[in-house]
Amino acid sequence: MAAGAGDQHVVPSGSKVEELVEDGKPQHKVQRVQTPALDTKESGGVIGRVGLKKKDGEKGTGKKEWNTKNLGSRLATDGMCAAAAGGLVAPLITVIDKYGILDPAIVENASGKRPMYESFKASLGKLLTRPDQFLVSKPFRLIFMLYGGTYLTANLLDTFKSTSAGRSASSTTTGTSKFLATSAANVSLCLYKDSQFTKMFGTVSPRPIPSVSYALFAIRDSLTVFASFNLPPIIAPSLPMSEAAEQVISRASAAQFLAPAAIQLVSTPLHLMGLDLYNRNGGTPLMDRLAKVRLDWLKSSIARMCRIVPAFGFGGVVNNGLRRKFMGQLE
Repeated sequence: MAAGAGDQHVVPSGSKVEELVEDGKPQHKVQRVQTPALDTKESGGVIGRVGLKKKDGEKGTGKKEWNTKNLGSRLATDGMCAAAAGGLVAPLITVIDKYGILDPAIVENASGKRPMYESFKASLGKLLTRPDQFLVSKPFRLIFMLYGGTYLTANLLDTFKSTSAGRSASSTTTGTSKFLATSAANVSLCLYKDSQFTKMFGTVSPRPIPSVSYALFAIRDSLTVFASFNLPPIIAPSLPMSEAAEQVISRASAAQFLAPAAIQLVSTPLHLMGLDLYNRNGGTPLMDRLAKVRLDWLKSSIARMCRIVPAFGFGGVVNNGLRRKFMGQLE
């Protein structure tokens, strides 16, 4: 049938239109053109190149291949590195902070048991004269448990991730799961440690820690963990450092030390309020509690900074360095 001037034709995709002239009138003939089939048999093919890439640790079938090589030795390495880091950090922190020098000194000072300087002097003297008692003391064991457990949690999570994703044994992760797991371990262990220290160095007979004190301690530790894992990458680009200073220490490293230490100015009041609620549990007016916190805030903040810097600086460097070295030998 002849096509009129106003007629519209829908031409299938992949077809070719030819115009013919019969009896002086234009005619249209649709000729189908076959397109080549999409080749998907080759490795990857067009579809693979478009975006269906295989992830590391996956076979061609799409299933993940777990990296279980030397898994037992890797788990033992995780424990050894955590113990080494915890063993290094625990004496250092106990010397400058925990064994009646800073943290118990904060507790004793906050409770009015004795001034911080006297607590520092008495405990340091005992450490220097009886180091054998120091290494088996309950404060030392509590600190070793706290940081050794935190490092062990981070190491075991890295091993789980590298095993399940088929990555190398020395690989690490910095995702949300690691933050949550490490935070949970650190906060729970620190709450237990704080409850023991409060009972050991408080002025009243040992009794249950108020739930409000536990909540304040948990918020305090959450702030420290946030400042140790999340805040440094945010503030590092904005640090006012000269080129000469950056040749000595990188912005990232400087932020890693500064952020956890600086957050103590914010978190220490929570720590002191928790202690005061334990020591003066009763009808003490809120303004009296705030006055006590304000009085002890600065010196207690500086004391807590002295614990945070080695704990999240030196300890982390030792743990990560040892793990990277020994895991590399097991790959």
